[in-house]
Amino acid sequence: MGDSEEFHPLVLDARSEEEYAVSHLIGARRIDINSVPIEQVLKASRNQAIVIYCSIGYRSAKVVQQLQHAGFNQVFNLEGGLFQWANEDRPLVHAGQPTQRVHPYNAVWGVLIERRHTEPGRVE
Repeated sequence: MGDSEEFHPLVLDARSEEEYAVSHLIGARRIDINSVPIEQVLKASRNQAIVIYCSIGYRSAKVVQQLQHAGFNQVFNLEGGLFQWANEDRPLVHAGQPTQRVHPYNAVWGVLIERRHTEPGRVE
């Protein structure tokens, strides 16, 4: 996403505040999918390219469906979610600074993220 000069999507993070605070994609905007109707959150054109992600893709897939149902026609779920993004050593930020840390979501799904991304100070 960051390498293309032509593709500048609106990037939305469908995770909790706690997850987002640990790290997120550069330029991502967190949305609370449970408290505000999705159309009120987005002021984007129905033709705006939108990429949505969460930890593995389940929550973001629900948002993609909501947006498509609302008439947005260029909505994409980030394949593999943030876990795959991090495991591929793609850029993440925390408080505007680069980081490798990722919130593991929970013990079950956290096994999908490499340990170096969940343990403080550990880099392999």
